[in-house]
Formats: sequence, structure tokens, C-alpha cells
Amino acid sequence: MSFQVPDACTLPAAGRPLRLAAFDELFVTAVRRVEPVTAEHVRMWLSGPAGLVKAVRDLTAREAQCCSFFTFTVTPEPADVGEALRLDIAVPARYTGVLESLGQRAAAKAS
Repeated sequence: MSFQVPDACTLPAAGRPLRLAAFDELFVTAVRRVEPVTAEHVRMWLSGPAGLVKAVRDLTAREAQCCSFFTFTVTPEPADVGEALRLDIAVPARYTGVLESLGQRAAAKAS
């Protein structure tokens, strides 16, 4: 599944495959559900071992540095084992295609 990187992304081209791989790893191992809320907002529920919240905050902070059009909100949720969280991702209207692609990628990898 390809992912089109917008021109607004300032991450050097050499680092983009590694960043995408980091998101793919998160999608495969931790994403439990993906919900498109609006065209500009996707919500994901994640669960995993202790340290998940910190890892997601770190990854999303790095992504927001190079793709400032993303707004990531990490909300810890109750978990019986390990950690759980809700990840809300929002973008301005001109980047809805990027968000839709990211949400679809997360849903496909999580299945």
C-alpha cells in the first residue's frame, strides 16, 4: 500500500521510509480500531505493553515536527493489562487526502 507524502513534509526523503515503517509497526502491533470521525479527523484506539503511551507520544511529536499540518492528541485510557490509549489525528481541509490515506493504512495493517 503506497502512501503519498505531501510537499509540506519537511522530513528528508531518506528518512521517510523509516518513519513510515515506524507507523506501520505501530499500526500492526497496537491499533485495535480506526474510526473516521470527519474528513479532517480520524480516531484510533490502541493497546499494548507498558510504554505504549510514551512511544506513541514520541512518534507523533516527531511527525508533527516535520508535518506541522497534523494535530495529534494522545489520551490514555483504562487498561486491564499494559496500556491503552485513544489517538486523535486532525488535519486542515487541504490535507484530508493524506489523513484518509493514513487512516486506511492503519485499518489495513491492524486487520
